[in-house]
Amino acid sequence: MLDVHRLRIFRAVVAAGSINGAAAALGYTPSAISQHLTALQRETGLTLVEKHGRGIETTAAGRTLAEEAAHVLERLAELESLVADLRSGRVGSLSVSYFASAGAAWIPPVIAAITHEFPRLRVDLRLVELAHDSSGDPDVEIYVEGAASTSLRGYEVEELLSEPYVVVLPEDHLLAGRDHVELAALRDERWVDNDVSRGPCRQSILDACSVVGFSPGFHIETHDYPTAISFVAAGVGITVLPRLGAGILPPGLVSRPLINPTPMRTIAVRTREAVRDNPAVRRIIDLLRERVDVRQAA
Repeated sequence: MLDVHRLRIFRAVVAAGSINGAAAALGYTPSAISQHLTALQRETGLTLVEKHGRGIETTAAGRTLAEEAAHVLERLAELESLVADLRSGRVGSLSVSYFASAGAAWIPPVIAAITHEFPRLRVDLRLVELAHDSSGDPDVEIYVEGAASTSLRGYEVEELLSEPYVVVLPEDHLLAGRDHVELAALRDERWVDNDVSRGPCRQSILDACSVVGFSPGFHIETHDYPTAISFVAAGVGITVLPRLGAGILPPGLVSRPLINPTPMRTIAVRTREAVRDNPAVRRIIDLLRERVDVRQAA
C-alpha cells in the first residue's frame, strides 16, 4: 500500500525540480524530504530519482509514477471534498415522510428552503398515506401521535403542535354566525367523513362525540380533507377536521372552533438517531418549528 502523503511529497519534488525547492514549498527540511523519497522508493521497489550533479533527476519510472499520482491525488482531493460535504449535509440524500395536511401547510416552504441552502442534497418525500412497507424507515417523519408509519425505536421524538378541530360549514348555515360551535350542536347534521384510513385523527372525533352522547352520522365517505371540504361546498353536509387541514377554504365556506369538548390531535416529528447531527436534518427541524410558530401566531 503506497503512502499517499509520500506521493504528495514526491509530486512536489517533481514539480519543483529539486529537493530544496519542494522543502521550501512544503515547509519541510530537505532532510525530511529525502527520507520520504527514500521510503517511497523502498515501498515501490523503484528508482524514482537519481543524483545529477549537485541535484537530482527524475527517472522514467519516476515520471510515470508522478503523472499517475497526479490523477490519484486529484481524485482523492475530490473525495475529501465530498466527505466534507457529506459531513456538513450539503450532499447525499434524506427521506422525509409526512401526512397530507402537514404536507400542504408545511412541506413546500420547508423543502424550498432546504433545496436552496443544500442544493446538492436529494430529499425523497413520502406521503404517509401512500407509503408502502418496501419504502423503508424514513430519516425524518412528521406524524400524528399514534400514527407513526413504523416503530419509534431508534428515533428521537419531538412534539411540534397540539391543535384543535374545527367544523367547516356553509357561511349561510345556522351555526356559521357563532364564534364557537358546541360539538353537541352537530348531533343531527349530515357529516362528511374525511379519514378513510380510520386513524387516530378520526378516532379523536369519535371519542369527543362519545363524551356528549352521540355518534356522527357519516353520510359521505371521502379519503382526504380537500375532498371533504369540496362536498361541504356542494351542500352535502358539514365536516370536522383539525385546524391545519382547513387551510384556505373556498368562497362560501367558514370554519368555526369546536367546544364542549374540543377534539385535539398532537403532531410530532421523529428523527432517526443515526442522522440527528446532520446539519440538513437539524435545519429541517428548525424550519418545522418556525412553521409551527407562524401557525400558532396566526
